[in-house]
Amino acid sequence: MNAVRPIAVKLDQETRDRLKRLADARDRSTHWMLREAVSQFLSREEAREAFRQAGLAAWQEYQMTGQHVTHEDADAWLAKLEAGEEADIPQCHN
Repeated sequence: MNAVRPIAVKLDQETRDRLKRLADARDRSTHWMLREAVSQFLSREEAREAFRQAGLAAWQEYQMTGQHVTHEDADAWLAKLEAGEEADIPQCHN
């Protein structure tokens, strides 16, 4: 079972006031607003980290294999897709 446990966050008075005003305007508690903010932050940062890790893995694979797609091939492929045409993925080069 996942127990919900409190955590303390120290906020300056200006931030606390802004949080309270927004919570009141949205008819939500400050507690709800903080939980939502943390949830959205974690989702965003986890996605950014996954993207970063994928980029690092792609760079490592490129360094090992030298396989790549030229800018010209990628640009032509994307232009076809943008125009709504069917297009095969460009072939990798050494």
